[in-house]
Amino acid sequence: MISDKGILIKNIYYMLAYAFQALHQDNYADIRTEEFEHIHDLFAVILGRGVARQLKQGLHREYITLNEDLSVMRGRIVISGTIKNKLQQKRRLNCEYDELSENNIFNQIIKTTLLELIRCPKVKTENKNSLRSLRPFFDNVDCIAPQDIRWNSIIYRRNNQEYRMLLSICYYVLTGLIITDDSGKTKMASFLDEQRMCRLYEKFILEYYRAEHKEIFANAIQIDWALDEGEAKYMLPVMQTDITLQTRDLKKTLIIDAKYYSKNTQMQYDKHTIHSHNLYQVFTYVKNLEAQYCADRTISGMLLYAKTEDPFQPDGVFHMTGNEITVRTLDLGRDFSVIRKDLDGICNKLLQEEDVVNETLV
Repeated sequence: MISDKGILIKNIYYMLAYAFQALHQDNYADIRTEEFEHIHDLFAVILGRGVARQLKQGLHREYITLNEDLSVMRGRIVISGTIKNKLQQKRRLNCEYDELSENNIFNQIIKTTLLELIRCPKVKTENKNSLRSLRPFFDNVDCIAPQDIRWNSIIYRRNNQEYRMLLSICYYVLTGLIITDDSGKTKMASFLDEQRMCRLYEKFILEYYRAEHKEIFANAIQIDWALDEGEAKYMLPVMQTDITLQTRDLKKTLIIDAKYYSKNTQMQYDKHTIHSHNLYQVFTYVKNLEAQYCADRTISGMLLYAKTEDPFQPDGVFHMTGNEITVRTLDLGRDFSVIRKDLDGICNKLLQEEDVVNETLV
């Protein structure tokens, strides 16, 4: 059990499995039956299985540019380097050439993550040994400082798609589990921080609906501002929903804003209230999307908080200028079958209300 949010570690696996569909492959199947005391162990097992699978297919290789003094020409001659060799009475050509290499950013990130998990005291010995057995396959790969990784610049192509899930796990490990102290040394933190867990929480819910409810459309959409004619959108922020559920006939739409906070309410005048900016945000999404659609469509919104151990949890249904705004929590500390039931209930309500509308029209 993870203490700060009361999340079952097994549920972290389920969240990852939906967020990254590769975890549904056979070699990961038995992970869901294992018991993990620390999340570090969960990441170690997932990464170990994934890297072992990737090694069977071969590590990704990319062309890198090398500069070397050679006795025979290779690639192109670097004039400045060759002249320098001549002045130093070295009978060598300074050449620059491209070579396929495993020493690229993809494998560097994996090697760095493997070493960090091996050093982590919360990873069990048997799991460390599994990771150590993979280490020799990365002898020709350099390590990289976690703070030097530019995650947004990593480009996935057809020949490296298998790395998407592996690097996603590495991202959670290197950015969420590692902190740097004043001396510059890295050590493991106790848990993923709030920001990164929020991203996983959002992606999990979206991918759950995509995988389990083919009877609806589940997407993360951008909503245009309902501006007056001739008005420019200059400097207006992008309205990007976390999850948008729509019935197949598009008659009903539910915009879900997934929130993962340490505290799900705010204090105003000694009273617990819903975070005002969350409510303003989802209401703005609903009204601007409604303005784009014709009158026979129903748009509603929902704030779906991950439940905390705080005694005050937001819950309620509010009707605002003809739109329904729901606020509720999802308890990630319960068995996943209960979480599944709660998520299915949200979808079923959307579909049932659609059936009621259709019966009324008939």
